Amino acid sequence: MNIKKSILLVLVTVLFTGCGTVKRGTVPWEEKPRENPPAISVSELPSEKEVEVNNSASKQIKERQEFLKLAYNDWKGIPYVWGGSGYNGIDCSAFMQVVFEDYFFVKIPRTTQEQLTHGRTVRKSNLETGDLVFFKTGRRTYHVGVMVNRDEFLHASTSEGVKISTLDHPFWEETFLVARRVM
Repeated sequence: MNIKKSILLVLVTVLFTGCGTVKRGTVPWEEKPRENPPAISVSELPSEKEVEVNNSASKQIKERQEFLKLAYNDWKGIPYVWGGSGYNGIDCSAFMQVVFEDYFFVKIPRTTQEQLTHGRTVRKSNLETGDLVFFKTGRRTYHVGVMVNRDEFLHASTSEGVKISTLDHPFWEETFLVARRVM
């Protein structure tokens, strides 16, 4: 299987490197290089530790996204069933419990109310992949999902089953309650 993927990758690379190449600077919208690039002082350059931390964090985010992609592919379209916890139907908090335990090996409580107190609070402006996001969807009802990237979250939707939604959708913006970091 790996040999097939490798051959396909080589073919795609050869195809795209040979097609449509143009000389740099000939595309009208392409920014032309500056004649005299601005000088950068040594104090503006990141330290080796900062670069290491940024690379490590970036790698961790990509790994989380891959695990969430796997979870999405495994569970996509499974219907929402209140109190459900399997492939016949699952509710939002059970889905979060499954995602965290089966894909990240992190135990979290079963109910949305309990998950609301787990981990630490995160500002909406600082959301990261893997953060839980909570919504107040009714007088006494809550909903939970997990951030896939800065804009989208994975959840068990009551109307469409397991899916990915955008956080900036008017419904989710209006009902957003809090975010929690458990990893």
